[in-house]
Amino acid sequence: MIRIAIGGFLHETNTFAPTKAVYDAFVHGGGWPPMSRGDAIFAATDNINVGMSGFVDEARREGWELVPTIWCAASPSAHVTQDAYERVVKVILDGIADAGPLDGVYLDLHGAMVTEHLDDGEGELLARVRNLIGKDLPLVVSLDLHANVTAEMVEQADALIAYRTYPHIDMADTGRAAAKHLALLLKSKRKFAKAFRQPPFLIPISWQCTDLQPCKSIYAKLAALESDSVPTLSFAPGFPAADFPDCGPSIFAYGRTQADADRAADTLADLIGAHENDFDGKIYAPDDGVRYAMERSGRASKPIVIADTQDNPGAGGDSDTTGMLRALVRNGATKAAIGVIVDPATAAAAHDAGTGNSLTVSLGGKSGIPGDAPFEDTFIVEALSDGRFIAPGPYFGGSRMNLGPSACLRIGDVRVVVGSRKSQLADQAMFRFVGIEPTEQSILVNKSSVHFRADFTPIAEEIIICAAPGAMPADTAALPWTRLRPGIRIKPNGPAFPSKI
Repeated sequence: MIRIAIGGFLHETNTFAPTKAVYDAFVHGGGWPPMSRGDAIFAATDNINVGMSGFVDEARREGWELVPTIWCAASPSAHVTQDAYERVVKVILDGIADAGPLDGVYLDLHGAMVTEHLDDGEGELLARVRNLIGKDLPLVVSLDLHANVTAEMVEQADALIAYRTYPHIDMADTGRAAAKHLALLLKSKRKFAKAFRQPPFLIPISWQCTDLQPCKSIYAKLAALESDSVPTLSFAPGFPAADFPDCGPSIFAYGRTQADADRAADTLADLIGAHENDFDGKIYAPDDGVRYAMERSGRASKPIVIADTQDNPGAGGDSDTTGMLRALVRNGATKAAIGVIVDPATAAAAHDAGTGNSLTVSLGGKSGIPGDAPFEDTFIVEALSDGRFIAPGPYFGGSRMNLGPSACLRIGDVRVVVGSRKSQLADQAMFRFVGIEPTEQSILVNKSSVHFRADFTPIAEEIIICAAPGAMPADTAALPWTRLRPGIRIKPNGPAFPSKI
């Protein structure tokens, strides 16, 4: 029987964010399943939208024996601590070393992990695994679409395969694709040639959405380029908030010959370069966006949804800024809801006060973001929750959420989802668990950039993007870069990063 060692370690690192990922962040998982080891991985990831789930399903269809090590993920944030990284990596390596004879290794990774001591968390992990298993054993990896792929990652793995949707509704499908490619490697008993390209400009995450142009047509072309000669091809637009030389978009192709791989990679690189002008769009200031939504909602039958993109916890924000809440209250918005504002102290105070009572608090604004501050006022406690619920929408895919003690607070006709743990608001259930029916609101403000579109587009009259103060600027040129590779443009058609600053 074919025996495959498996493991997962996922983190998207915003090196400009205010809070680091400690070991406990991986234990709890945030919006991800909590840390699991050994056979517990199967139950923790079963039938949910993560790469491991899809890989396990396909591996079982192949009849493989799986040797699980550890699977864990944490909400995007600043650097992974050295302690957290080394503890998790040790479990992966020890599990592989103790597994006995193996025919291959699969890892479910993100691809944009920066640690306190390493720029390239995944590259180092893959190098250590390769050193352990030798050069001949197949090593395949599923990656996030936002991976900042490095030459080291490409060198060490036999295949890197990235998601093709943003919102990421194909995470499990990508795990299945990794298993199918591993099966091809095992059956053919041959390696594929590799091609790696790094397009020369950063792509802001708001314009990486694959439901919109230009990514919609780029990914359609990508799929058409695959064939028996090029069994897998990936484009990762990258996570443009990691200050190290390999931050940015990448293309990685696997071909039966080097010419096959190079031809596919170059064709895709030329297409992406031709669309540089299109990776842009309208972003509103908070008051302008709220006033537009209020005017538009008067003629709409469904909610106007606003992305509070710069405080997206899926991009490293702490999900506690108050700029969009201030704009809603200041402009007298009605039938409006915003979430999730993470503030454990306020959530606890709401539980102490009880439903129906008033509560004067300083809500959110505790991350030290320039231009942001706590929102001090009196609210009504409308609902309370322990923060546990299922998120059934297409992004979370049935994940069991635990936001800790939570509440719905109301000020005027604006309702606020307050939680104790962060996870981007990418599922309608993240309003409903505290009694807010999203389809009945005129305005919804989601602390997310793109993932929310998977579940909210069907109920939205229109979606707009606002830029209130936050840890993830919508304009990549606004970040204080110091370590990018010389020559890469810091935004589409923007200035090139200099050789020295």
